[in-house]
Amino acid sequence: MPFPALHPALERALAERNYLEPTPVQEAVLQPEATGRDLLVSAQTGSGKTVAFGLAFAETILGDAERFPRGGAPYALVIAPTRELAMQVHGELSWLYAPAGARIVSCVGGMDARREARALEAGCHIVVCTPGRLRDHLERRQIDLSELRVAVLDEADEMLDMGFSEDLEFILDATPPERRTLLFSATIAKEIADLAKRYQRDALRINTLKKNEAHGDIEYRAIRVGPRDIEHAVVNVLRYIEPRASIIFCHTRESVRRLHGSLLERGFDVVALSGELSQAERSHALQALRDGHARVCVATDVAARGIDLPDLGLVIHAEIPNNKETLLHRSGRTGRAGRKGVCVLMVPYSRQRRVDGLLRLANVTATWEDPPLPDAIRARDQERLLADPVLSEAASEEDTALAQFLLDGRTPEQLAVALARLYRARLPEPEELFIAPQREDRGDRKPRGEGYERADRREGREPREPRVPREFRGGENMVQFRISAGRNANADPKWILPMLCRRGKITKQEIGAIRIFDRETIVEIAKEAAEGFAAAIQQTPDNDVRIAPHDGSQPAERDGDHRGERRGSDRGGDRGDRPAGRQFDRQGTKGPRREKTGYPKRNRSDADEAGSDSRSPDRPRRDRPWEERADRAPQDRRERPHHGAAGKSERPAKRRDDRDNRFGDKSAETGRADRPKRHKNADEKPGTRERRGPSPEARAASDRKLKKKLKKLTKKK
Repeated sequence: MPFPALHPALERALAERNYLEPTPVQEAVLQPEATGRDLLVSAQTGSGKTVAFGLAFAETILGDAERFPRGGAPYALVIAPTRELAMQVHGELSWLYAPAGARIVSCVGGMDARREARALEAGCHIVVCTPGRLRDHLERRQIDLSELRVAVLDEADEMLDMGFSEDLEFILDATPPERRTLLFSATIAKEIADLAKRYQRDALRINTLKKNEAHGDIEYRAIRVGPRDIEHAVVNVLRYIEPRASIIFCHTRESVRRLHGSLLERGFDVVALSGELSQAERSHALQALRDGHARVCVATDVAARGIDLPDLGLVIHAEIPNNKETLLHRSGRTGRAGRKGVCVLMVPYSRQRRVDGLLRLANVTATWEDPPLPDAIRARDQERLLADPVLSEAASEEDTALAQFLLDGRTPEQLAVALARLYRARLPEPEELFIAPQREDRGDRKPRGEGYERADRREGREPREPRVPREFRGGENMVQFRISAGRNANADPKWILPMLCRRGKITKQEIGAIRIFDRETIVEIAKEAAEGFAAAIQQTPDNDVRIAPHDGSQPAERDGDHRGERRGSDRGGDRGDRPAGRQFDRQGTKGPRREKTGYPKRNRSDADEAGSDSRSPDRPRRDRPWEERADRAPQDRRERPHHGAAGKSERPAKRRDDRDNRFGDKSAETGRADRPKRHKNADEKPGTRERRGPSPEARAASDRKLKKKLKKLTKKK
């Protein structure tokens, strides 16, 4: 469907850019019922929203005139959340309104404010800005909004999330009330609806989002990888796919700095983009990607909103997004304007369940796979070398003469080897990765009950079969491994579990019982994961803690060591048929406990039986519980007598009523001060309690002082 009738200047601009058909959001804002009205629009990322609102307010600011008059106070105001998005909107509107002679000024943080003030004073037609910088210009009276006809809020939900709510209200209150307000947002949350209700009049709601339908131009891939191999997996993915431009997302600036330096050392043409960079550095990084001088950008979520990079074919989530909105906005940097793109999530083995739930929540179907290995990457390099245009282009006379000169002194095989070396020299070397063997039920989900089935039917999905929870596996289904750390090294499942998952590239569901002994620990690993676990622990050595297959021998306890005989413990000692080590299940919690019937009995020496306090310094204290002490009966803490100093007679502890009189007269019966009751009785009504305060004499003295001060002040006047 072609564009409807537009202003001639805009039609020429669209024709020069080969815009033949409108996108759904552009078609919606150009309908007759949307003409001249306030709009509340939600559309998919990468759907052409910038051109959409540029076309929507053309009739409002341009009217029937062929070109704009000389610039003065601005007619249109476009507010964007980030500097990069504002600069991108400025570029899009510049080519769209160039045939109409529009003068467009940008006001963003990080740029020269005095230069912006001079541009505003010289006159303009459209202002593109960020909220903070525009408010600064308004407070300094450097911009006049009296002639404003339309205000556009792009990515309004992101601006509210970033804390610009107060700035937006200040700006909109400073604009004429008869203006048009166009509000574009990916989602219409309660805050967005409240903002629209307050500042829009009879707004037309436009929603081009398709419920439960993912972006059709983006291919999602989830790559299983060890936590320590994420950086190597990123390198191999970049080498395997090798797009013209790609972007890698991290959570923090430190992660961006570290990954950027690592890729730079490996030979990638990479730039960084984060909030700690100046505006000039951020603009230079984006321009390097657009010009082709850089092929990889490592960025925080500052680049996840609205930024459009040409030929961006790959998005890598080096760190898992926190929610589905971040996932969709990050991924939406590729697959824009009808172009295809690939989105790759780096998923540690222990985070598969979380990522699987995140993908279901975002209604995204991803292909689970392992990271590409060096052999597959080299095979792709050979295919790309054979398809390189340098081998198929027609040779010039100069090229033919140089080739003949080389053939005179060397064989074709030598020249082919030299060509292969030159080709490989410009490519970063792929990384060796550990690939865990495939195991059933990878990325399994929690058991699905009746509530999940109802949710599936409500969202239009076919109900899935309930998952049966996997039983704890023991015996023949488990393989034992020995860890060179026991109670002497403060071994505890709280750090043993994550260490096994990290070094062994497994999940905690594949870890069975953990038995902690004096000098070592025995753990059980599921049989289907044992082979990969054994290979992984050899590739990730640790000098402090060594892991090796268990040979089946019984761990030796130290002679005379009774530290395991504390209350509530299962370990050590003569315990009959109890296990020799402390047992934990695969979740790190304790195994079956003894019934809490007091302290366990202990072998007592003759000196202990005789009640002697003398004991060996090497042997710990073995006091019996209260119920086992025969020398005296248990006493309540409040009734214990006060023991005086050594050699003096014992006297009872002081009672409360023997203390100094601090509350005035006391009752003869209780010996306590008569004070207002602090609780409600049957004869006391609420609100009748006596309130403490200064005495009447003190209040009168204070009133007299106040009257004297007032008298002096009135005399001076």
